[in-house]
Amino acid sequence: MSKFELKLPRMGESVAEATLTTWLKEVGDTIELDEPIFEIATDKVDSEVPSEVEGVLVEKLFDVDDVIKVGDTVAIIETEQSVETVQSAAMAAPSEEEKSAALVEETVKVAKETVSAPVHQVQKTTSDRFYSPLVKNIAKQEGISVAELDTIQGTGNEGRVTKNDILAYLENDKPKNTEQPIVKEAAPAVVTAPVTNNKPIKSNEANGSGTSTTADGEVVPMSRMGKLIAKHMVDSVSTSAHVQSFIEVDVTKIVNWRNKVKNVFEKREGEKLTFTPIFMEAVAKALKKYPLMNISLVGDKVIKKKNINIGMAAALPDGNLIVPVIKNADQLNLVGMAKVINDLASRARENKLKPDEVQDGTYTVTNVGTFGSVFGTPIINQPQVGILALGAIRKIPSVIETPEGDFIGIRSKMYLSHSYDHRVVNGALGSMFAKAVADYLEAWDVDREV
Repeated sequence: MSKFELKLPRMGESVAEATLTTWLKEVGDTIELDEPIFEIATDKVDSEVPSEVEGVLVEKLFDVDDVIKVGDTVAIIETEQSVETVQSAAMAAPSEEEKSAALVEETVKVAKETVSAPVHQVQKTTSDRFYSPLVKNIAKQEGISVAELDTIQGTGNEGRVTKNDILAYLENDKPKNTEQPIVKEAAPAVVTAPVTNNKPIKSNEANGSGTSTTADGEVVPMSRMGKLIAKHMVDSVSTSAHVQSFIEVDVTKIVNWRNKVKNVFEKREGEKLTFTPIFMEAVAKALKKYPLMNISLVGDKVIKKKNINIGMAAALPDGNLIVPVIKNADQLNLVGMAKVINDLASRARENKLKPDEVQDGTYTVTNVGTFGSVFGTPIINQPQVGILALGAIRKIPSVIETPEGDFIGIRSKMYLSHSYDHRVVNGALGSMFAKAVADYLEAWDVDREV
């Protein structure tokens, strides 16, 4: 027998440390190859860290909420494998990217909540399917057998059952049992605490949901990601002097051109051509024209960025937000831009982004028009100095100027809303940047080939 040191792997060039959020295994547990041992969180995303060997967990070197640096030993696993063989195999990996992918599962559990589950004896299982301790605890409390647990459809990585999956099953899908159980656990104690208007909160955490009720309604705790987003928003508003510029853009040419080429594009490239890559191309060109929008402000120092990395704010199904980054956006043609955007958006919805793919943005774009908003006043993604909101495209009556005179016609128009940091970006630069994006869109070549 030998002892193997499980270290925190590299999670991307810009990630140096992470917070340990959950232990998925306890000392004495048997561990399979590639089975997740613990979960970590950076300031952007969550990931599971799997084992590189088979064996038994004999020591945990960090506690939940500890900050761990990349390369630190997190756990000791006793294994029959030769440690030298495992280490040699890792060193022989053809690239750092492949090494990282072998160590860290690509699934990014953006919306996962950090929940402290009640301590119970984990139920034994003969199933080959992996269940987290929290899911097992809920199953035990609710009297769900292993066979029944195996029937629940999971939405997590590789079809794993998440906390939300089992709670949804309990609420909607679990067959009603009319027979009274022979042994029934005592009902959880009702805990009251003073809240606003002196109305007590009734705690109901037995099902692991962490929800409570008051006379006014249900109290739901914020998810870990929700708390991070809230903190980032408050910090940004208290840091930057936000000011906005708005401009209306006639995108009739773009709408007509896209309608003409989108079917051919999809058939040829196997990708849908949305408006997003067109807008991103315009933003990248404007950033190249006005490089002082492609900066960050750290303290009293302005950092001029060499690369144009555009963040693409994306809403997740659970209501949270994530911002995958299009690296070197100015170097992509429209086809490349469409492929990158579709890939990032798809993996964001499936919680499969890598930590490096939400890092190092130099400017951010958010599409509020997706939800029908005409325009918005977005909050700057620190330490950047600008963010552009894309409004909904609408057909509206408009004055059209021609050499023969003016007339009223139907045009497709939208608003661009530019929020920028007035500490370093004055009104002239902020407005000229938005105008540059608009000019590029309005001058679209309707005969352009793609």
